[in-house]
Amino acid sequence: MSFSLSLKVRDYECDMQGIVNNAIYQHYLEHAPHEYLLSHGLSFAEMTREGIVIVLVRAELDYRKSLQAGDEFQVTVKAARPTPVRLVFEQSILHEQDAPTILEARIICTAVNAVGSPYFPEQLADLIDG
Repeated sequence: MSFSLSLKVRDYECDMQGIVNNAIYQHYLEHAPHEYLLSHGLSFAEMTREGIVIVLVRAELDYRKSLQAGDEFQVTVKAARPTPVRLVFEQSILHEQDAPTILEARIICTAVNAVGSPYFPEQLADLIDG
């Protein structure tokens, strides 16, 4: 189940070289899974209020090209469950105009219970293909 979110680079996200600052891409990658979950009727904020705390374990980012101010792009999200307690968001950022890959990422998360032990919340099961 893949999800795609359209965004546009804002001027203030660019560095002195006129390209998107490397840290800004992480903002895009952070925002897309929130929208992905909302499209499945889930909210990070609501899950947190219910005691389901999802935490980042690792972020792997491979930068391929750069975006510039005004560029329109897509952030794709696909969820995977490589281990019993891990949720991975496999993500790409694609330039809207000619669709080259700007960035590929694996965002690895888990949920932790009240005593800090990792687990996989059943609410997330529908996100996983297969």
